[in-house]
Amino acid sequence: MLDQTAATMPAYHVDAADPQRLRKAIEDVRLGTSRWRLALTLAWLDIRNRYRGSVLGPFWLTLSTGVMLAGLGLLYARLFDLPLREYLPHLAVSLVIWNAISQMVNDSTTSLTSSEAIIRQLPLPYTVHALRCAMRNGIIAAHNLPLILLVFLLCGHLPGPEALLAIPGFILIAINAVAAALFLGMLCARFRDIAPIVGSIMQLAFFLTPILWKPKLLGGWEVWMPLNPFYALLETVRGPLVEGGGPPLAWLAAILYTLATVTMAAAFFVRFRSRVAFWV
Repeated sequence: MLDQTAATMPAYHVDAADPQRLRKAIEDVRLGTSRWRLALTLAWLDIRNRYRGSVLGPFWLTLSTGVMLAGLGLLYARLFDLPLREYLPHLAVSLVIWNAISQMVNDSTTSLTSSEAIIRQLPLPYTVHALRCAMRNGIIAAHNLPLILLVFLLCGHLPGPEALLAIPGFILIAINAVAAALFLGMLCARFRDIAPIVGSIMQLAFFLTPILWKPKLLGGWEVWMPLNPFYALLETVRGPLVEGGGPPLAWLAAILYTLATVTMAAAFFVRFRSRVAFWV
C-alpha cells in the first residue's frame, strides 16, 4: 500500500550542482510580463488605497507640483536673470520628469518588501511586483503631465517634430524603472540600511542634476554632464520637448546607462532570485 502511494506522489528532484538559475529567472520574467494586467490592477489598487478618502486623490501631487513650479519659476528666473518664458518650460519638464524618476527610485527600494504577504502566500513571479511598482509610479506621474502642456501654452512654447523623440525617452525611463525595481527591491530586501542611503543620494542628485538650473551655466564644465545618469535620462525627454532634440552624447549616455542597469539587475536576479522569499 505504501509503495502504491509513493508511486502516485509527484517526484521532486533538486540538483544542487545544477540549480538552473538562468532558466528559472527567464521563466519568471516571461510569466511576469505576460501577467502585466495583474500588475496594472495591483498598481491601481495601491493608488486607490493610498488616496482613500481624499477628494482630489493623486491630483494633490499635481496641485503641489504646480504651486512649486510657479514659486521656483519666478524665483530662479530672477536669480539666473533668464526670461520667464524661456525658463519656465525648462523647469516644468525638468521638475515633472525628475519627480517621476525620484519617486520610482525611492519606491524601488520597497518593491518586494511591501509585497511580503503576497510573496509568502502566492507563487507569483517577482517580475509582477517590479511591474506593479513601475506602473504605480507611472500612473501617478501621468497626473503631472498636463502641467507641462499648460506651461507650454502660457509661455507660447511649441515643440517641433523632434518632440516625438520624447517617446523613446519615456521608454528608456520605463525600462530603468522596472530594472531598478528588481535590483533595488532585492538588494534592499537583503540589506535594509540601503533604502535610506538611496534616499540621501536622490536628495543630493536633485541639486547636482540640471533641474533648477541649465547646463549652459556651467560653462566649460557642461561637457562632463553626461557622467550624471540622471541628467542623461532627463535629457532624453527634456531635450526633444524644450531644446530641439537634446545633445547626442546625452542620448548615448542614457542608452549605455540603461544597458548597464538592465545587465546589473539581470545578473543579480539570476543569482539571488531563489533567496527573495527568505529575505522579505
